[in-house]
Amino acid sequence: MIIIGLVGGVACGKSHVAGDFQTLGACVLSADRIGHQVLQIDRVKQALGQRWGDAVVDAEGELCRSALAKIVFRGDPKAMGELAFLESVTHPEITRILEARMAELDKLGCFPFVVLDAAVMMKTGWDKLCDRLIFVEVPRVLRVKRGRLRGLDEAQFSAREAAQTPLAEKKARADLMIDNSGTPQQTFQQVQKVWRSLVEIA
Repeated sequence: MIIIGLVGGVACGKSHVAGDFQTLGACVLSADRIGHQVLQIDRVKQALGQRWGDAVVDAEGELCRSALAKIVFRGDPKAMGELAFLESVTHPEITRILEARMAELDKLGCFPFVVLDAAVMMKTGWDKLCDRLIFVEVPRVLRVKRGRLRGLDEAQFSAREAAQTPLAEKKARADLMIDNSGTPQQTFQQVQKVWRSLVEIA
């Protein structure tokens, strides 16, 4: 089983590329989705609730992701400290779940490839779980435009990107690249080409 890690900038479309791999028969693990699950773990809820109180709890008593984002992605020095605390609580839990799921998938032997979609791949060290890294290339101006469609203004976009590993480092450490600035069909053709090349070495 080959584990493929997707890296790139904010709003580059890693999830779209992951979906293309899934269409071809890969299993996709989304660190973001696992992050949703982690926020429901009692010890995580307790730690974050003690830090920020009712400001991060919704009407149902669950942690509110948008409220957390407002605290940790404000773009000021204090926010960086708050982000570091959030990550110190959530990232070990995400790592634990990721490693367990990868081990389970490897034991089952049902998938030739597992694709890990994670915005903070290198910051967390999850790249070390991967056999190949693919950089998803999209010019910043287009990513900012896509970010707006997701409700991110340019300041929020920049704050999120500043919290990640620099793009130049991600690109330099990647084994392959997929240009996701064109049509979905053009991206899919590139994914197919990468798939075929990986099948040959599997």
